[in-house]
Order: sequence, then C-alpha cells, then structure tokens
Amino acid sequence: MKKLSDYIWEYRMSYLLAVASLIIAVTLDMLAPRLTAHMVDDVIVGKDMGKLKYLLLGFLGIGLGRCIFQYIKEYTFDMNGSRISGDMRRDLFRHVQGLSADFFDRMNTGELMARIKEDIDKIWDALGYVGMLLIEVIYHTVIILVCMYMLNWKLALIPTAAMLLCGSIAVIMERKLGQVYEEISEENAALNTVAEENLAGVRTVKAFAREKYEIGKFLSHNKKYYDLNMEQSAVFVRYYPMFTVVTKVLPLLTILVGGKIVIDGEMTLGQMTAFVEYSMNIVWPMEMLGWLTNSFSSAVASNKKIRKIYEEKPSITEMADPVRLDHVEGKICFDHVSFHKADMHEILHDISFTVEAGKTLGIMGATGAGKTSIVQLLQRMYDATQGAVYLDDVNVKELSLEQLRTNISCVMQDVFLFSETINENIKLGKKSCTDSGTVKKASTDAQASEFIERMEAQYDTVIGERGVGLSGGQKQRISIARALAKRDPVLVLDDSTSALDMETEHLIQETLQTLAHTTKIIIAHRISAVRNADEIIVLENGAIAERGTHEELLEKGGLYYETYRSQYGDTLPDCISPAQPAEAGIGREAENPAQPAEAGIGREAENPEPPAEAGREKEGDYSGV
Repeated sequence: MKKLSDYIWEYRMSYLLAVASLIIAVTLDMLAPRLTAHMVDDVIVGKDMGKLKYLLLGFLGIGLGRCIFQYIKEYTFDMNGSRISGDMRRDLFRHVQGLSADFFDRMNTGELMARIKEDIDKIWDALGYVGMLLIEVIYHTVIILVCMYMLNWKLALIPTAAMLLCGSIAVIMERKLGQVYEEISEENAALNTVAEENLAGVRTVKAFAREKYEIGKFLSHNKKYYDLNMEQSAVFVRYYPMFTVVTKVLPLLTILVGGKIVIDGEMTLGQMTAFVEYSMNIVWPMEMLGWLTNSFSSAVASNKKIRKIYEEKPSITEMADPVRLDHVEGKICFDHVSFHKADMHEILHDISFTVEAGKTLGIMGATGAGKTSIVQLLQRMYDATQGAVYLDDVNVKELSLEQLRTNISCVMQDVFLFSETINENIKLGKKSCTDSGTVKKASTDAQASEFIERMEAQYDTVIGERGVGLSGGQKQRISIARALAKRDPVLVLDDSTSALDMETEHLIQETLQTLAHTTKIIIAHRISAVRNADEIIVLENGAIAERGTHEELLEKGGLYYETYRSQYGDTLPDCISPAQPAEAGIGREAENPAQPAEAGIGREAENPEPPAEAGREKEGDYSGV
C-alpha cells in the first residue's frame, strides 16, 4: 500500500518549486512594511524626496514579483493536488478491482463510491489549495514574528501571545472535529448506498408501491447526515469567533502599546507604522487557522477510511510462478470438492465429476442447492475448502487467474449489461480481436439479431444502465451472444434461458449442440435445457443426489423424474411406461398428478405453461426496447 507521503515524494521537485515560490512571494510581501518605514521616516519626516522614486520602484518590484511567484505557487500546488488525487483514485480503483469476491460480499457499492470519490476529493484539497495555505500560514507567521522582534522585542510579545492563544484553540478544535468527520464520512457512505440502491432498483420500488417507505428511509439517513454536519458547524461556530476577537483586538492593542513606545523614543514613527502593518498582516493567518483546521481534519479522516480499504487483501491469489497452458482444451474435473463461506453453513459437500473436453454437463437442483457455487469455484471467485478443481488436469490454484478466466465464457442468471452500445457489450470479452462479423454471427446464434436489427441504430444502439429498456429475454440473448462471441473452450450457462420462450430456447440448444469442441456446463431448472447433456447431475442440499443421462435419470424415478413430471405432466418419453414409476414405488406424484408443488427439485418451474404459450417473452416482441 502506498502511503500519502509516497505520492508526495513522487512530485517532490514540483512541490519544491511550489514551496520556493511561496517563500519568495511571502518574503517579498514582508519587505513592503520595511519600505513603508523608510517612506515615513526618510520622506515624510526627513523630507528626503530623493529617496521617493527608489521607494516607489521598490513597491512596484515587490508587486510584480509577488504576482509572478504567487501564480507559480498556486498553479503548481493545484497541479500537484490534481495529479496525486488522480493517481490515488487510479490506484484505489485498481486495488478494489484486485480484491476477491468475498470482499464485495461484505462491502456495499455506496461506501466504495464514497471512498473513491468524496474522500479522495478531500485529500485533493489538502494537497492542493488547503495544503498551500497551511504552509503559507506557517511561514508567513514565522517571518512576521522575526520581523517584529527585529523592530521591537517588547511589542512583539503581544502578537506572540495572540498566536499561541490561536494555536491552542486550533488544536482543541481539530480534536473535536476529527471525531465528527469520522462519523460524517461513515454516514456519507450509508447515504450513498441508500441512494444508489433505490435509483438502481427504482422499477422494483414502483412495482411494489414502496416510494413512501424508501423516501422515509432516505430521509432518515439524510437527517442523520444533516445532524452530523450541524454538529460540525456547532464546533466551528463555537471556536471561530475566538479567532475573530483576537484578530480585531491585536492591531488596536499594538497601536496603543506601540504609541507609548514611540513617545518614549524606543521606536521611530516609521518603525511603528511598519509594526502596525505587520500586525495587520498577521491577522489573516489567525482567521484562516480555523477554516484550515476544519478542512485538514476532514482530509485526515478521509485518509483513514481509504487506508482501511488498502488493508483489505485478496483471498484469491496467484502462485509466484503460475502454470501457463499452451492451449486450453476444456477438460474440467471436480475432485471431492466441499465449500463453505466464512460464518456460513456448508454450501457444497463432496462434489466429484469430470467433463471431458467438448462434452456437456447439465446441473439441476433446487434454489440454494449450490449450482452457482460450482461455477464460482471453477472461475476461482472462491477457493474450495476441501478437494480440488482441475482444468486440463491442472489445479486451478496453479493457473494464472487471467488465463483461467479468459478461457471460460459465463452467462450468469443475473444479466449485467453496460451503458454502451450493443456492439460493445457483445465484444466485451475480447474487444481487441472481435470483429463485426463475429458479433453478428454470435447474435444470430443467440437468436438476438432479429430484434437488434429492428432497432434504428441496430448494433450501435446505446442501451441504458444495466440494460434498462430491454426485456428480460432480450438481455439474456445479448448476454448469450457475448459469451458465444468469445469462442472460449469452456462455456457456462447458469439458468441463462429462464426468460426465453420454448421455441427460442430450443433454437439456442441447437446452436449449443454445434459447438463440438466447446466444453459446456448448463445449469437450469428446465428439463429441456439439460436433456441433451452427456451427463446430468442433480444437487440436493449441496451434494450430488443423482447423476446420469436424461434417460437413465428418468428410469431411476427419483428427483429428476419428479421434476420431469412437474413440468410435463403425464407426457412420458418412450423409454418409460406409465405403469413403471408406480410399480417401482418411486413415482410418488404419479398417483396424484394434481399436486406437482411437492414434486422434485425444479420448484421454480413448478407451474410450467404449455410449450406453445410458455414464453415470458415471445419472439418478435420488442415492446421493451
């Protein structure tokens, strides 16, 4: 993890230029009261008009110098702050991208957005304008005090005491503000999360008429955020007037005491004038101290939050010297695999199967049986707690994550499309080497080309966030086209045709059968999606309850058969006689076909519609676009 000091060190030369410009600008500013002293003592009191033009040229030179070096100072500080914030945001985003799936199980999107955006913006301020002013205030104060002590050390004790008082107030205020900013940062993340979730799920909110409830939830967080900011303001308002009182009293007190010293002959009138000018110049650092403390405390709190993200380490890592396969054939093997997440019950137990390259495995099971976890272990989103997963007879833990994941095309049940064109979404897997012909071929195979080509911009149509504007079936077909366009040796379909009508699903199944050299894992609730697989496994409570071909599983009359009956009723295949299940004692629902709700594993497919009417979306229905 790079520390904040590491980023500053990278731009040390630029910061040195900025600080040098700041020192020159402030030093020139401190010369002006000296010229004023000579103007009073030599020209006004001493009547030496010959020095007037030189003093005026001196004032002009100071003004021009300050103009040049102030510009260099401010521009350089702003540039460095922008560069460092950009580098920090880039590195934080890369770090987050490199974290494992279990991190995102614990962290919500709103909090990550707050860390990447708002917190880094506060650090940007601290390293740019606020940081510049802090350095300027410190140097400005030190050089003014030196000049004052050179003029009259007794009178200089007054501004010294004032600065010590202001410094003490600033320290107390910073401590109180530090805790408040920690809470503000946390609540800001919570507020972002609520807003992000509701905006992303606005259609669900409206569908359930939950607008009032969600508004109330948002307002409760908004109220807490408001209260915390008011608490911050209360601290600031309580202490800031103290700075103002000191800055107003200081020049007046300086004139009163200084006047007495001039009368006593310990100072000239010109020196007194310069001293008063210095005392007026020391006012603004005192006034700025409260605001700078406020901003600096906010940046410190933000940096602590970002460091907590950096303390997170990926649980899935590569070996120091990972295996690189010359060519991935696509053979997959699960060898006595068990899996559970932290603080959770066992999700998978003793799973073993082998899928030869080019073969097809079907996986069925009730919701929560562990089907998707098999895919996640194959891609090494998580590691198995027992057993091993192999790709081409190599343990996936020994392979590079890049080679493993780029050779597996996944169509997940939760379709995610980016706010880009359809063409860019389909090319997502291999943008650099996927041409328009491949995109169109994949779209045709996924039965997506027809509705895409009816759109005005066709493949250049920009779809909304997460595919809004498309129907569920259209999004699934674009997702399938995206996987087919990659042409990887392993293809995984995780309940990816659930929103399609039977006819479209059948056409996609025909396409899959033509992929002779692609290893396919098909996870589904529908019998029709897996019936042509070389082997089908049925999961129950995380373990393999049944395995075999479609015909073999029907002959067993177990969970698979019950699912078949729940979806197809009394329509039995030729290999099964109607009397067989009852005689075998396994077709429990055959005697009472009116109760398929208790049958088998496919509970999400318990009320299937007849094939002619089954689709949630009919081919040619583009009303959702």
